[in-house]
Amino acid sequence: MRIGITGATGFLGRHVIRQAQGGGHDLIAYSRSQLGLPVLLAKETLTQPKTAPHELPETQLDALVHLAGESLMGLWTKTKRERIWKSRVEFTQGLVKHLGTWKAENRPRVLVCASGAGYYGQRGDEVLDERSPSGAGFLAELCVEWEKAAKEAEQLGMRVVMLRTGMVLGPDGGAFPLLKRVFGFGLGGRLGNGRQWMPWIHVEDAAGLILRAVNHDDLRGPINLTAPQAVTNAEFTATLAKALHRPAFFHAPAFSMRLLLRGMADEMLLGSQRVSPRAATDSGYTFAHPNLQEALASLLGT
Repeated sequence: MRIGITGATGFLGRHVIRQAQGGGHDLIAYSRSQLGLPVLLAKETLTQPKTAPHELPETQLDALVHLAGESLMGLWTKTKRERIWKSRVEFTQGLVKHLGTWKAENRPRVLVCASGAGYYGQRGDEVLDERSPSGAGFLAELCVEWEKAAKEAEQLGMRVVMLRTGMVLGPDGGAFPLLKRVFGFGLGGRLGNGRQWMPWIHVEDAAGLILRAVNHDDLRGPINLTAPQAVTNAEFTATLAKALHRPAFFHAPAFSMRLLLRGMADEMLLGSQRVSPRAATDSGYTFAHPNLQEALASLLGT
């Protein structure tokens, strides 16, 4: 298959390309770099227009994986929130509209679009699967509108899959390298009371599920990209500290996190989403790293 991918140089994008290339697919990477530098392992790299990056250069595609977007990390100032919204909701709206201008024979049959577990909002101990309603808050509203923009591609005859992704753990990107350093120095600890549920997934399974969504016509709509073993923040902290043979005595009080990080603290770090990957397991996907202890051992090479 010829698979196009936005966000190709990002952490998850690189792993999708590596797995897809290993499976015999041709990857067409879309890049914002105006230097035209080829993306490693991609068959072809196409440069997005500087003034309208959502207008992807047309080429024949069987599928399009859309992972591009402004990082959620950082202070959620008004300007930051606007950048996040534009890079996800407005970009996807423009992208789908632009795909409608492509020749029918070139247009991808499936759009696999990033979303987030933040769709569910603050839900305490409630077990959440793809049938659960959306929650409240900036991230929930963002994901609702983002998914709505992606679903418009169904009007073009495309199958649409939305990836409600948890924290992706990998050795070469995302949060894990920073967590490894912090906990390695013995400075790790729980966030707030530690009772909040943390949806997570190993990057190998995240990339594997994305490619399963590309290849399996029975998958459509939302898919939770999370491991089947849910853990609380306190459990995550204890498991990582044990894997690194380090103590985890420190903890960040909720009030100080809210003071320093504003809305980001409540929604990304203190929010609780006990997410279950029902669609993935129902489709027959077998997780390579279903539990946290084994996943961390894999990442640490132990």
